[in-house]
Amino acid sequence: MDFIKESYKVKSATIIKNLQKRNMEGYYFDSKEEAVEKVMSLIKENDVVSWGGTVTIDELGLKKTLNENNIQVIDRDKATTPEERKALMKKALTSDVFLASTNAITMDGELVNIDGVGNRLAAFCYGPDSVIVVAGMNKVVKDKDSAMNRIRIEACVPNAIRINANTPCFVTGICNECTSNDTMCSQILVTRYCKPKNRIKVILVGENLGF
Repeated sequence: MDFIKESYKVKSATIIKNLQKRNMEGYYFDSKEEAVEKVMSLIKENDVVSWGGTVTIDELGLKKTLNENNIQVIDRDKATTPEERKALMKKALTSDVFLASTNAITMDGELVNIDGVGNRLAAFCYGPDSVIVVAGMNKVVKDKDSAMNRIRIEACVPNAIRINANTPCFVTGICNECTSNDTMCSQILVTRYCKPKNRIKVILVGENLGF
């Protein structure tokens, strides 16, 4: 028996129950492949799909899968100028489906996220008709305080390296809540309840995904 996988199933059952009381749908799958299949089942043929900055969605290969299924997407990475990129990021907030992960999810079903620009968090709050969140079980924490600790220890430094941010954590490996121009911690969002009901759907995966 894989005791870690079994523990994921126990934890996810509790989280899914708590997501439901917060008006969010919750699912658990053992593998990335099953998670991708579920994501695609939640996207209709004529939906326009977009996303924010997310390592998890890249690791799942979802962008390629969307292309293979001829789903229309809004992809800011195809922009050729900063102005076009900004316009696509705004347009993404009008998409039918927005794909994302979460920096942390508490056992009580709250989603905790930090963002530099805020476009990803804006989509959590309002805009896209459906927000599909895919999160590895490595992002599960006890509570909001643990979530902030996890984000600042486990997520901020690799994210700074990923985007080559000119932040103290890039140099020291430690988040010190900087106010540098490149700070990735401009906005902090706790999603504790979803309106309208089930607009946010959370897919938990029994693997390590993202950071």
